[in-house]
Amino acid sequence: MTTVWGTAARWGDYRRRQLAALEESNRIDRSELDDAAGEPSAAGPDGAGTPTPEPGPDAPSPGTGEDPLSRYGTVGRPLNRHSPFYIGFFGATGALLAVGLWSMMGRLAATISILLVAFFLALALDPIVERLVARGMPRPVSVAAVFGGLLVVLGAIGSLVLPTVISQGSALAQAGPQYLVDLLDTRWVRELDRNYDMLDRMQAELTQKLTDQQFIEGVLGGLLGAGRAVLTGSFQVLTVLVLALYLLVSLPRVKQATYALVPASRRSRVASLSEEIMRRVGSYAGGQVAIATLNALLSWVMMHIVGVQYAAALAVLVGLLGLIPMIGATLGAALVTVVAFFDEPRKALIVVIYYVIYQQVENYVIAPRVMQRTVSVPGVVTVVAALAGGALLGVLGALLAIPVAAGLLLIYEEVLVPRQRSA
Repeated sequence: MTTVWGTAARWGDYRRRQLAALEESNRIDRSELDDAAGEPSAAGPDGAGTPTPEPGPDAPSPGTGEDPLSRYGTVGRPLNRHSPFYIGFFGATGALLAVGLWSMMGRLAATISILLVAFFLALALDPIVERLVARGMPRPVSVAAVFGGLLVVLGAIGSLVLPTVISQGSALAQAGPQYLVDLLDTRWVRELDRNYDMLDRMQAELTQKLTDQQFIEGVLGGLLGAGRAVLTGSFQVLTVLVLALYLLVSLPRVKQATYALVPASRRSRVASLSEEIMRRVGSYAGGQVAIATLNALLSWVMMHIVGVQYAAALAVLVGLLGLIPMIGATLGAALVTVVAFFDEPRKALIVVIYYVIYQQVENYVIAPRVMQRTVSVPGVVTVVAALAGGALLGVLGALLAIPVAAGLLLIYEEVLVPRQRSA
């Protein structure tokens, strides 16, 4: 009970202080206004009258009717910033502004992702462009040559994947009815039908679904959604390529315009750090592409030797998955193993043995040497950065996390540590 009464008393004292502060903030000090108007105040500090000061040149003459409050406005002092009304109003305004910015960032998430991917692609291709420029080739011609080579590579990948997907998909569609007949003719399916009348129930359920309008609309909506996703993905790929081309052409001007915003006293330092960060980012992207390409080529050779079907398409998928840090190579190996298992279990065993050996060589020999020459990021930082990036932005975050960590590590080594040593 004593604690409750003490809390109530403290709350009452707080409310009285707030009300007194609010009243004081809105009170007009009449003595200051009278002095400014050239009139005597009622009493001095000791209670006695004070001599009337001489009116200044700007003081109103008696009888003019000018209100002394007009010189100070309607309030003599600004609003008390400790007022509950002031705190609540500006706090609510800040909260609404934060919610609006967060909503806007959510709507722009796809656009920001496309811009980031295009920027990293431009940084990955820029070292090749710079080498061609150093050999005397004009930058527009260098950009055209590098970008043309990129389009040739993408076209070659598409020519390997698309025909295989189309041919195998059509073959699967033609063989689908026969697969269904073979499945229904198996012994365990006949036993299930004999004991539980499974085929008749499945036929009745299928007939009911085909006559259900909501089910048909859902299937059609799913097909339209898949088509829309394919069109959206194709448009995004085209947008990334166009943005990367523009960034490659105008990258030096963009850098100079950005550096011009930095004060002249720090411009050279900021420029050197930024160039090193962008070099590391581009080198990381190039190194990751090199490792994934090597994995795809060796996987294609292995699948041809073992006799795994769809070797070209699977090699392309292994290379694309290899761009994802940490888990990409494992996902590619699992995909090839599953395809080989359905072909023949013995082939799947050979595939598993190959990938176990190859991943040890890649993790402990190839990748450390490539990454040490490109980004110089310790292994622990790489793992933590990839996990954090994947948790925040998914696959895109995992791709961008390691070069971002490389930039932050450079700032730590070149800025924070020297500053602490000199402090």
